[in-house]
Amino acid sequence: MYNHNMIYVLANRKRTSGKKQKALNAVKNVFDKNGLDYEIIFTEKRGEAKALTQKITSDGNQNVLVIMGGDGTLHDVINGFCDFENNSVAVIPVGTGNDFAECAKIPKDPVKAAGLVINGEARAIDYIQLSSGLRSLNAIGAGIDVDVLKRTYSGKSKGKSKYLKALISSLIHFKSCNFTVRYNGIEEKRFGLIAAIGNGRQIGGGIKLFPEAKLDDGYLDLFIVDYLSKPKILGAFLKLMRGKVNKIKGATAVKVKSAEFIMDADNYTVQAEGELYDNIPVNAEVVAGKFKIYMPEKN
Repeated sequence: MYNHNMIYVLANRKRTSGKKQKALNAVKNVFDKNGLDYEIIFTEKRGEAKALTQKITSDGNQNVLVIMGGDGTLHDVINGFCDFENNSVAVIPVGTGNDFAECAKIPKDPVKAAGLVINGEARAIDYIQLSSGLRSLNAIGAGIDVDVLKRTYSGKSKGKSKYLKALISSLIHFKSCNFTVRYNGIEEKRFGLIAAIGNGRQIGGGIKLFPEAKLDDGYLDLFIVDYLSKPKILGAFLKLMRGKVNKIKGATAVKVKSAEFIMDADNYTVQAEGELYDNIPVNAEVVAGKFKIYMPEKN
């Protein structure tokens, strides 16, 4: 049962206002009916949720941050977290892809998702830590996933259709890249489509790069796909959508505690939860059982 000092609802204004206010009203009704104290704080731009999280999680109290947004908002939150012992998170998935929420089996219904705070317990899960200090809750990648995101953000389409259009364009135009990967005592030079490391199971609103991933197993899942000819890329993508990574020729899928990607290009971009970063070192390790989040008991 809930026994914390305060609930802070960090609501992405774009996802929770106007015609989209229904989810926020539903959460408020759940908390009001159960007599909980809470404060709603709207976030409007990238980085705002990070700054708010830093402030809230360093006040010395036991707080719950209820995140109403998508994977990008969660990315801000995990990177702003200060006191992991005394603070926990609940997620009301109102984003476009909601890849992390899908992995955590958090209900899409805002009433049921908010109910986890009332009736559930926060469970400790893992996250990804880069040597640069950047954290990731779901996945980090370089390659065609970045190309898809760049095309998505530059397009005019909305909703999940924008990802699909960008993906089709990337499948046609993307060229593989050279990189070195280090994991489990192995160092390999590769020429491939993607190098990614996950804590969650999927990216891009349902592309199952890491079907065997578990949020609390103390491991990360490494996934690499070597060069494929254009006719074979579409078939490989269809297998990914079904989670059949081991059926893809030239794919490496393995459990790791840490991994490093070294890109050959002078300028490159990495994505974490859909947020883009230029030229940061991808030297990742798992931080096990530290981030507390309200999830259904069976996961």
